[in-house]
Amino acid sequence: MLDRPDNKKRRNNALPKGRQLDDTALNEVRKLLGDRPRNRDKLIEFLHLIQDSYGCIEARHMRALAEEMRLSQVEIYEVASFYDHFDVVKEGETKPAPLTIRVCDSVSCMLAGAEHLIAGLEAGADPQQIRIMRAPCMGGCDVAPAARVGDREVGHATAADLLAFAESGDTAALKPDYKDLAAYRAEGGYGVWDTVKSGQLSADTIIEKLSDAGLKGLGGAGFPTGKKWSFVRGYDGPRLMTINGDEGEPGTFKDRYYLERNPHAMFEGALIGAHVVGAERCYVYMRDEYPAVLQILRDEIAALEAAGLAEPGFFELRRGAGAYICGEESAMLESIEGKRGLPRHRPPYIAEVGLFGRPTLNNNVETLYWVPAILEKGADWFAAQGKEGHPGMRSWSVSGRVKEPGVKLAPAGVTIQELIDDHCGGMADGHTFKAYLPGGASGGILPASENQVPLDFGGRLAELGSFVGSHAIVVFSDQDNIKDVALNLVDFFTHESCGQCTPCRGGTEKLGKLLRSGEKLDETAIRDLEQVMRDASICGLGQAAPNPVNHLLEYFREDL
Repeated sequence: MLDRPDNKKRRNNALPKGRQLDDTALNEVRKLLGDRPRNRDKLIEFLHLIQDSYGCIEARHMRALAEEMRLSQVEIYEVASFYDHFDVVKEGETKPAPLTIRVCDSVSCMLAGAEHLIAGLEAGADPQQIRIMRAPCMGGCDVAPAARVGDREVGHATAADLLAFAESGDTAALKPDYKDLAAYRAEGGYGVWDTVKSGQLSADTIIEKLSDAGLKGLGGAGFPTGKKWSFVRGYDGPRLMTINGDEGEPGTFKDRYYLERNPHAMFEGALIGAHVVGAERCYVYMRDEYPAVLQILRDEIAALEAAGLAEPGFFELRRGAGAYICGEESAMLESIEGKRGLPRHRPPYIAEVGLFGRPTLNNNVETLYWVPAILEKGADWFAAQGKEGHPGMRSWSVSGRVKEPGVKLAPAGVTIQELIDDHCGGMADGHTFKAYLPGGASGGILPASENQVPLDFGGRLAELGSFVGSHAIVVFSDQDNIKDVALNLVDFFTHESCGQCTPCRGGTEKLGKLLRSGEKLDETAIRDLEQVMRDASICGLGQAAPNPVNHLLEYFREDL
């Protein structure tokens, strides 16, 4: 059959379908990537390079990156659009302003006046030059309200200070004074690691000591560390290790505290853990909200390699991109593999099938921090730091209506009243204790009448429908409305849901709408929704998101 003339004309003038490759963009991407291997798992790292260099990720650069990595454009787009810290700009869209000021509006910063700060910035900033963004918890709860001007972190922020930094161009990250490799070794650091390497401490002995000490995972789950190491060691190699530094739980900043002061205690614990389980490589996953910590880790990993304490490439630093869900261990592994941070279905657990399909040991920063001290001073020493029946010392992130917020070293099993009175200087002037979060946003909201509950995994706290989680304590007073607190937490979960499962994706949004629905709440609908979310959500985010609302209805009806 002959073609009609108009069809021939159309076909002869047609361009190839889809977005065309821009040679300039391709050269720019190649220059950024340099001689780095174009491995699929490096996609997020490469997106960071583009974002840092150009202030956004334009469609032309996504097309060029897809060409260079031999990936489809949709794979690039779905990853880039998943993470909050990547600004995807399509053709015809306006690029973001040259400078971004992020203001935390999570619960501790809300109490400290984040809304007033945001309003002041929006009134005083030139939108053509400065973009004002709300941000989830930045780990600056003890210096709330917390903000970032570019990469410069600012505590107790005022609009005038932030705009002054923006005008001066002083927006680079500032590294705090910390104990570097030389200082750590001068105090005997890596002595335990030398003992382990020499064979004086066997793997079985190390696992036994950690178990006798009662050391648990301090990122939230509280799983016994010795048992976890034993499980991973029991699966056939090759094995890998990961360190979860993505402490995005509102109210949590203890891992940041240690990394900004003594990062090598964590590194020494990691070397010991990797040796015990036979891990070939250790991936350090650190949240993008901590630019100073990221620089410390880069510098100290290089120092470890130069000193011969770690083989080149053994520690590989991976940078998060603004996704709370990546604090969940399997979502973190997906992110390290260069994908969206979607939690995996379990079983299998990551101890058996983890990163790149290998058995994987995953530990929290603080968990590893205690390992050298336990092996040096003994299991009995560590266990005796806790209150009776609650072995161990813990680091508590305390913020809110107390005189002296910060990271507080206190025994496992301490009560909220003891934390306030003995470690935080009491309540802030003019404030009367009303309520508290015992475990960050996920752990629910307990009334001041429950001020003698031992804070630890399980026990009375679990009976109250709560948990200690990441040991993030936020204290509220008679000047705070608990419904406002619950809404802040629910809005956080709504924003941070990965969207993979309907109970969480739709449930968090619906919870917020029901709480805002008017004077009379539909409590039947709320309770039904709560049950569905707990029973059917894939991971802990959706399962724990109803906790603040549950406790609002149970303990604080006067605030409805």
